[in-house]
Amino acid sequence: MRDVNNGWLIRYLHSNTASAFFFLVYLHVGRGLYYGSYKAPRTLVWIIGTIILVLMMATAFLGYVLPYGQMSLWAATVITNLMSAIPWVGQDIVEFLWGGFSVNNATLNRFFALHFVLPFILAALALMHLIALHDSAGSGNPLGISGNYDRLPMAPYFLFKDLITIFLFIIVLSIFVFFMPNVLGDSENYVVANPMQTPPAIVPEWYLLPFYAILRSIPNKLLG
Repeated sequence: MRDVNNGWLIRYLHSNTASAFFFLVYLHVGRGLYYGSYKAPRTLVWIIGTIILVLMMATAFLGYVLPYGQMSLWAATVITNLMSAIPWVGQDIVEFLWGGFSVNNATLNRFFALHFVLPFILAALALMHLIALHDSAGSGNPLGISGNYDRLPMAPYFLFKDLITIFLFIIVLSIFVFFMPNVLGDSENYVVANPMQTPPAIVPEWYLLPFYAILRSIPNKLLG
């Protein structure tokens, strides 16, 4: 952050845009649940969307580990150790993921490589998501109103509508980036990773909290 020109801007844009991405995707999922987009004929669209969400969570987790603060180290330790619940081979899988006997430089190297590659896979899946929508029933019409007689051309009407939305998004994102860049993160992650000291609470980013709460609520990670 200090050794790169405008590193502070790149870092805060990266982290806050990730939060915005999850916020918009959760709105998108909520809309899909409300209007029953998981049912035929859009089942394939929903399945691909679910894969996109899971990959997004994986990408976010990998990225959260990379700054290597206290939360990074202990989040990596806790989540990778879930694999140890697998009988007989669990601990071997954990050490395979780490590339050693603890979270170390080898872990960061592989996490960085995956964090770089996964967004390209996400982009491909987003394209598949659109293709599946196009090949099924197309966009939904929850009100069931035929608008054939009252159609507007894409330009300039919808073009400007979408541009206004983009400008509003950039304004809100800029408020976070320039005025409160750390409000959505955890200040504990500015403390350099220390494997000899456990933080008071191991907390993921806000957008993964529901899933972490589900994990924490299961006493036996293997059979429930």
